[in-house]
Amino acid sequence: MRVVFEDTTQQAGIDRTIAFQFMRYTRGFWSGPTVVTAWMLTLGLAGCLFLKLLVDVATNRWNRWFFDALENKDAVSAGLAALTFLVLVIAVAAVGVGIVLTRERLQVRWREWCTARLLDSWLANQRFYRMTATDSTMQNPEYRISDDIRMATEPLTDFAIMLFTAFLAAVTFAGILWSVGGSLNVNIGETTFTIPAFMLLGAIVYGVTMSTIIPIVGKNLSVAAARKNEAEAKFRFEMIRLREASEGIIMAQGEAHARGRLFSNYANLVRTWLLVVKYHGYITWVTNSNGAMIPVVPLLLCAPKYLAGELSLGEVMQLASAFIQVQVAIGWLVDHYRAIAEWFASARRITELVDSFDHIDKSTLGSQPAIGRANSPDGCIHLDALRLIDRAGRVVVESADLRIREGEKIRIIGESGSGKSVLVQAISGLWLWGNGSINIPDNRSMSFVAAAPFLPTGTLRDTLSYPSSANYMNDELVDALEKAGLAYLGSKLDESARWDVTLSASERQRLAIACVFLQRSDVVIMEDALCALDKAIQSELFQKVIEAKPEATVIFVGGSNGPLFDFDRTFLLQPGIDGSRLIEPVVAAQALEPAEMHTAP
Repeated sequence: MRVVFEDTTQQAGIDRTIAFQFMRYTRGFWSGPTVVTAWMLTLGLAGCLFLKLLVDVATNRWNRWFFDALENKDAVSAGLAALTFLVLVIAVAAVGVGIVLTRERLQVRWREWCTARLLDSWLANQRFYRMTATDSTMQNPEYRISDDIRMATEPLTDFAIMLFTAFLAAVTFAGILWSVGGSLNVNIGETTFTIPAFMLLGAIVYGVTMSTIIPIVGKNLSVAAARKNEAEAKFRFEMIRLREASEGIIMAQGEAHARGRLFSNYANLVRTWLLVVKYHGYITWVTNSNGAMIPVVPLLLCAPKYLAGELSLGEVMQLASAFIQVQVAIGWLVDHYRAIAEWFASARRITELVDSFDHIDKSTLGSQPAIGRANSPDGCIHLDALRLIDRAGRVVVESADLRIREGEKIRIIGESGSGKSVLVQAISGLWLWGNGSINIPDNRSMSFVAAAPFLPTGTLRDTLSYPSSANYMNDELVDALEKAGLAYLGSKLDESARWDVTLSASERQRLAIACVFLQRSDVVIMEDALCALDKAIQSELFQKVIEAKPEATVIFVGGSNGPLFDFDRTFLLQPGIDGSRLIEPVVAAQALEPAEMHTAP
């Protein structure tokens, strides 16, 4: 079964639906447990922005005061203005510090909340496994959670600040343009035309014109930015994969192939990046032209009235300053279109990830009946009419009926490809395709030991305790290591390392068995868990697993070349045309060598 998600990176322009979806998903930060923190930071930031507006208005009035003093050659007034400017500088700095502290704390806390919610959704219902198991096209969810959520929350906070400030500035400074600029009389022949609030109208016309041009010029930037982000994630994933598989690559003399893949991925990244650069160039034509014209346009508009003596130099400078402030508000899209396009790219990737969670939940089972799971009241493990299929619909295990009594020691054997791993995954709840039922007692602790066990990075003490949070005594940990044949590691309990890298395959399996000694679970399921060891050591360690908790139920799944032990029952997964069948013990016994069936522990 293949779950396919729509490639929204092919959509051009800025889609408002993405913005609405993103905000619906992330607005919960302002409610629930984080409501106090969120609103304190938000209101604190708003208060700082109001103070900034007051300082900006004061600075605008200072411009008129100072330049009028210069025009009138009033040294006293100019000196007072200069002293007052020092107060304005201190106010500007103080308000700036307040904005920075509240803004960045709001960004950090909001990202923290969003990341936690995404992680919870990704880890819930085993989605982090099922997104891989279903061969979904949702690539690099880790990059989306770690990087895209940062690139989607931090700029959005800045956008909100800018829009809020721009709105306040537009309202405030539009009044200055209206009152100070007044109307402009234009003579055409013998007719005189009066343009009311000509400075305000000029600012509106200019801003609307530029804001109309920029989305047309930069309509493809959001798509290009999304492709660049995806290429970045693929390149990073390829490097991580190379590092983790370095031993196998070197032994297979595959360095040249690995190098080729890396450079191919990076070449693709460069191509997508250059496309972003191309669209940045288009936008720069507009933004740089706008930046050059904004300081000059208000002076040109004021020139007729200044030359006619209707405006003083101070009023001209005040109007120019107010024009720029209003233009910043109206032309906000022009100045920030590139950042907005890149934000949309990240927001789109986050909404795709959120949508994929629902798709995975709805599509994992497809049209196939689900495997029933329930509590077993009699303490036994029941496989009833179990039928397992793969993601393509092919039958892997046609029939498995089994009742494993409490404390029983059984072995399930089968050749490679017979479905042993699928059966173990189904018992553990990972395999979701098929029908029938699996009933396990709810009050029984379980341990699964694989051929390639997962060993978390950290101290050896933490690795031995995984996945439990129990605080084992040093003597217990050392004793478990000694029983597993790893006594030499007893002095390294507090050392941190990549134990899945520093230890050999046989040492990793021994370490996993040491964990079993400590956990003393009620049910232990081992899938080729000792295959890296010779037969005598397999038998010795398996016997110690039994001795660690004799009353535990133990299920050993593997090939016929497993530990020598007198199992209570042995089953065979016998391949057939329509999938494997779990054969009855008596039949299975006929397929085994006598020494394998009856050797004493």
